Amino acid sequence: MGQAAELVGVGVDTLRRWADQGLFETTRTAGGHRLVSGAELARLAVERNDAKRADDRAELSARNRFTGLVTRVVADTVMAQVELQAGPNRIVALISAEAVHDLGLEPGVVAVAAVKATHVIIERPDA
Repeated sequence: MGQAAELVGVGVDTLRRWADQGLFETTRTAGGHRLVSGAELARLAVERNDAKRADDRAELSARNRFTGLVTRVVADTVMAQVELQAGPNRIVALISAEAVHDLGLEPGVVAVAAVKATHVIIERPDA
């Protein structure tokens, strides 16, 4: 369950609670440990992603979106490097210094990295 929770992006207790609520099926080992099949976990992950996408206010063609916390911003007069920690993922984006200023990006701010092809787009979910 620990690995399954990490793959879905939630805590183990949340995953157990979802199983108890019947949101996905598990089996038990002889020792009583819960197991979830890869297919069932994939179904849950897609379902969660679709529900999360429906809640997003932004309309973008980018599907790979990582919500996280800005941990570092290094800017000069033209360009900036923004680092975002999204769960276990560290995202680094090179964007204009003007965009950093306009979005109010600084360490501690919640932001979303939208990844499409070779480009990373940083946005504020509440802006």
